[in-house]
Amino acid sequence: MDVQSKQTRSYNMSCIKGKKTKPEEIVAKYLFSKGFRYRRNVKKLPGTPDIVLKKYNTVIFINGCFWHMHNCRYFVWPQSNAEFWKEKLMANKQRDEKIQNQLEELGWIVITVWECQLKNEKERTLDDLVNEIKKSAI
Repeated sequence: MDVQSKQTRSYNMSCIKGKKTKPEEIVAKYLFSKGFRYRRNVKKLPGTPDIVLKKYNTVIFINGCFWHMHNCRYFVWPQSNAEFWKEKLMANKQRDEKIQNQLEELGWIVITVWECQLKNEKERTLDDLVNEIKKSAI
Protein backbone atom coordinates (compact mmCIF):
# COMPACT_ATOMS: atom_id res chain seq x y z
CA MET A 1 0.00 0.00 0.00
CA ASP A 2 1.23 3.48 -0.86
CA VAL A 3 1.92 5.71 2.14
CA GLN A 4 0.91 8.84 0.23
CA SER A 5 -2.45 9.91 -1.11
CA LYS A 6 -3.08 9.66 -4.83
CA GLN A 7 -2.94 13.46 -5.20
CA THR A 8 0.33 13.74 -3.25
CA ARG A 9 1.91 10.92 -5.25
CA SER A 10 0.76 12.50 -8.51
CA TYR A 11 2.24 15.86 -7.51
CA ASN A 12 5.55 14.28 -6.46
CA MET A 13 5.84 12.37 -9.74
CA SER A 14 5.05 15.51 -11.77
CA CYS A 15 8.01 17.28 -10.12
CA ILE A 16 10.54 14.76 -11.44
CA LYS A 17 12.55 16.44 -14.19
CA GLY A 18 13.86 14.80 -17.32
CA LYS A 19 16.67 17.24 -18.09
CA LYS A 20 19.23 19.13 -16.01
CA THR A 21 18.76 16.89 -13.01
CA LYS A 22 21.10 17.20 -10.03
CA PRO A 23 23.22 14.17 -11.05
CA GLU A 24 23.51 15.56 -14.61
CA GLU A 25 24.59 18.94 -13.26
CA ILE A 26 27.27 17.34 -11.06
CA VAL A 27 28.78 15.44 -14.00
CA ALA A 28 28.52 18.36 -16.44
CA LYS A 29 30.14 20.87 -14.09
CA TYR A 30 32.93 18.45 -13.23
CA LEU A 31 33.69 17.72 -16.89
CA PHE A 32 33.69 21.43 -17.69
CA SER A 33 36.08 22.12 -14.80
CA LYS A 34 38.45 19.51 -16.26
CA GLY A 35 38.46 21.26 -19.64
CA PHE A 36 35.98 19.10 -21.53
CA ARG A 37 33.56 20.81 -23.87
CA TYR A 38 30.31 19.08 -24.68
CA ARG A 39 26.74 19.43 -25.86
CA ARG A 40 23.77 18.38 -23.81
CA ASN A 41 20.65 16.45 -24.81
CA VAL A 42 21.48 16.14 -28.52
CA LYS A 43 18.20 15.21 -30.15
CA LYS A 44 19.81 14.05 -33.41
CA LEU A 45 21.32 11.03 -31.66
CA PRO A 46 19.31 7.97 -30.58
CA GLY A 47 18.10 8.32 -27.00
CA THR A 48 19.05 12.02 -26.71
CA PRO A 49 22.20 11.44 -24.62
CA ASP A 50 22.64 13.64 -21.56
CA ILE A 51 26.19 14.66 -22.55
CA VAL A 52 27.86 14.36 -25.95
CA LEU A 53 31.63 14.75 -26.30
CA LYS A 54 32.04 14.87 -30.07
CA LYS A 55 35.82 15.30 -29.88
CA TYR A 56 36.07 11.99 -28.00
CA ASN A 57 33.24 10.29 -29.92
CA THR A 58 31.64 9.57 -26.55
CA VAL A 59 28.13 9.93 -25.16
CA ILE A 60 27.23 9.82 -21.49
CA PHE A 61 23.93 8.83 -19.96
CA ILE A 62 23.36 9.77 -16.32
CA ASN A 63 20.69 7.31 -15.20
CA GLY A 64 18.48 7.27 -12.15
CA CYS A 65 18.65 3.92 -10.38
CA PHE A 66 14.88 3.55 -10.06
CA TRP A 67 13.88 4.56 -13.59
CA HIS A 68 16.50 2.40 -15.27
CA MET A 69 16.36 -0.60 -12.89
CA HIS A 70 19.93 -0.46 -11.62
CA ASN A 71 20.87 -3.43 -9.47
CA CYS A 72 21.57 -1.43 -6.29
CA ARG A 73 19.90 -0.60 -3.00
CA TYR A 74 18.11 2.42 -4.49
CA PHE A 75 15.99 0.30 -6.81
CA VAL A 76 12.96 -1.25 -5.14
CA TRP A 77 9.94 -2.61 -6.95
CA PRO A 78 6.88 -0.46 -6.17
CA GLN A 79 4.22 -2.29 -4.17
CA SER A 80 1.22 -0.36 -5.46
CA ASN A 81 0.15 -0.68 -9.09
CA ALA A 82 2.87 -3.32 -9.46
CA GLU A 83 1.87 -4.55 -12.92
CA PHE A 84 2.00 -1.04 -14.41
CA TRP A 85 5.45 -0.40 -12.93
CA LYS A 86 6.79 -3.75 -14.03
CA GLU A 87 5.77 -3.08 -17.65
CA LYS A 88 7.04 0.50 -17.58
CA LEU A 89 10.41 -0.22 -16.01
CA MET A 90 11.06 -3.29 -18.18
CA ALA A 91 10.25 -1.18 -21.27
CA ASN A 92 12.73 1.46 -20.05
CA LYS A 93 15.44 -1.18 -19.64
CA GLN A 94 14.81 -2.65 -23.09
CA ARG A 95 14.81 0.82 -24.66
CA ASP A 96 18.14 1.62 -22.94
CA GLU A 97 19.73 -1.52 -24.41
CA LYS A 98 18.35 -0.77 -27.88
CA ILE A 99 19.62 2.83 -27.78
CA GLN A 100 23.06 1.75 -26.58
CA ASN A 101 23.31 -0.75 -29.46
CA GLN A 102 22.23 1.89 -31.99
CA LEU A 103 24.83 4.38 -30.73
CA GLU A 104 27.59 1.76 -30.76
CA GLU A 105 26.66 0.82 -34.34
CA LEU A 106 27.07 4.50 -35.24
CA GLY A 107 30.56 4.39 -33.74
CA TRP A 108 29.90 6.14 -30.43
CA ILE A 109 31.39 5.06 -27.13
CA VAL A 110 28.59 4.85 -24.57
CA ILE A 111 29.22 5.50 -20.89
CA THR A 112 26.56 5.18 -18.22
CA VAL A 113 26.88 6.93 -14.88
CA TRP A 114 24.46 5.77 -12.20
CA GLU A 115 22.83 8.03 -9.65
CA CYS A 116 24.03 5.80 -6.78
CA GLN A 117 27.65 6.14 -7.91
CA LEU A 118 27.37 9.90 -7.50
CA LYS A 119 25.84 9.50 -4.04
CA ASN A 120 28.26 6.93 -2.66
CA GLU A 121 31.57 7.41 -4.47
CA LYS A 122 31.28 10.78 -6.20
CA GLU A 123 34.96 11.73 -6.47
CA ARG A 124 36.09 8.28 -7.57
CA THR A 125 33.24 8.00 -10.07
CA LEU A 126 34.03 11.37 -11.63
CA ASP A 127 37.77 10.63 -11.79
CA ASP A 128 37.06 7.24 -13.39
CA LEU A 129 34.75 8.95 -15.88
CA VAL A 130 37.47 11.39 -16.95
CA ASN A 131 39.98 8.54 -17.30
CA GLU A 132 37.54 6.53 -19.41
CA ILE A 133 36.89 9.50 -21.69
CA LYS A 134 40.61 10.16 -22.15
CA LYS A 135 41.22 6.46 -22.78
CA SER A 136 38.67 6.54 -25.62
CA ALA A 137 40.64 9.34 -27.32
CA ILE A 138 43.67 7.12 -27.85
